[in-house]
Amino acid sequence: MNQLLKLRQTVQAESLGLPCQVDRFLGGGGQGEVYEALLGGKRVALKWYFPPQATTEQRIALSVLVNKGAPNDRFLWPLDLVSSPSLSGFGYIMTLREARYKSIVDLMKRRTEPSFRALVTACLGLSHNFLELHSQGWCYRDISFGNVFFDPANGDILICDNDNVAVDGKAQGGILGTPRFIAPEVVRGEALPSIQTDLFSLSVLLFYMLIVHHPLEGQKEADIKCFDLPAMNKIYGTEPVFIFDPANITNRPVKGYHDNALAYWPIYPQALRDLFTTAFTDGIRDPQNGRVRESQWRAALVRLRDSIFYCARCGAENFYDVEIIKSSGGAPGRCWACHSELRLPYRLRVGQQVVMLNHDTQLYPHHIDDARLYDFSAPVAVIVRHPTDPNIWGLKNQSSDKWVATTVDGTVTDVEPGRSLALKVGTKMNFGNSQGEVRI
Repeated sequence: MNQLLKLRQTVQAESLGLPCQVDRFLGGGGQGEVYEALLGGKRVALKWYFPPQATTEQRIALSVLVNKGAPNDRFLWPLDLVSSPSLSGFGYIMTLREARYKSIVDLMKRRTEPSFRALVTACLGLSHNFLELHSQGWCYRDISFGNVFFDPANGDILICDNDNVAVDGKAQGGILGTPRFIAPEVVRGEALPSIQTDLFSLSVLLFYMLIVHHPLEGQKEADIKCFDLPAMNKIYGTEPVFIFDPANITNRPVKGYHDNALAYWPIYPQALRDLFTTAFTDGIRDPQNGRVRESQWRAALVRLRDSIFYCARCGAENFYDVEIIKSSGGAPGRCWACHSELRLPYRLRVGQQVVMLNHDTQLYPHHIDDARLYDFSAPVAVIVRHPTDPNIWGLKNQSSDKWVATTVDGTVTDVEPGRSLALKVGTKMNFGNSQGEVRI
């Protein structure tokens, strides 16, 4: 690729009034090229547009984004426009992405193998942060796995390419999205990108991340010999059918061709599968009212994260599924990895929440205080092992508040900050703003 900017070339950050020196070429895309640069002694990323994309409309849109500011630090938001008297065109600077963040493409191609916990945490982060964006009246317009990054170690996420963000309902031209992620009504030319179409793209992205497959690519895709533009318009626009649609079996995954979908779909709890089914049935038939909201995904993914427990035989992460418990008379089923009978660990029920108490479980403020929704700022409790008896596990209070525990025999114990309470079935915990009970 012919680089638009040369190494050690200097452009000017317009509002900051600082020189920005190009240091290293990072890569290119459909709109321009990205470089690592040095601005006032700090390393930043610099995107410079190809001439056809360096329009007056794009400059105005960038100015609006710079002045508005990012919803939060998970967005690699435009910080300032950059230009040079000796160059035609312009670009912008943003925070440089840390090396620990990997592309979702790396996940799709198995170049990274995160735990289910990290993967679910990443999905939760995407749902929460797109909700933050949408709640401010913005639509992203191009949600896809090329525009988000995650840390495979812990699920932290970053959202890039925010220069296409627009006020909802005001985006009259420019980008329509990435093929395979574009909502069917946009593919058919019936609508422009909006928050409602973002919701469809977000659902596709979450399905890709958890099922490692596209929700509309089944038998109909396998039957196509030439996957050209008319074929794509049919699969993703005029005749979209969810591969697990309970009322339409014409597009089921094909064994030997769509094995990821067949392998991963049954691993997840029925409640999550039902939400995906809604997203790709009602969400396709009724784009205005049938789409799954970001808040719904967020709530479901918090529950999914809390439901993880480990197979005692092979250590694989499994999910606690209340529907399996009901249908089997209390048995949790078999491990998806080694097929041995699963054994449930202790679990804590707080209101409608159920948290599996594994050796590495941490409780956060939102677990014990309904007023602290989705607060992962710092753990308020951790599971610890007894220092002399490895068979005894406890819940250690890492908050600044005293808890009160009542065992089944009526014994009442104060659990001061820094102290632990042995896990026993039936023990009730008063956390101050909520009540919990230990079960198994």
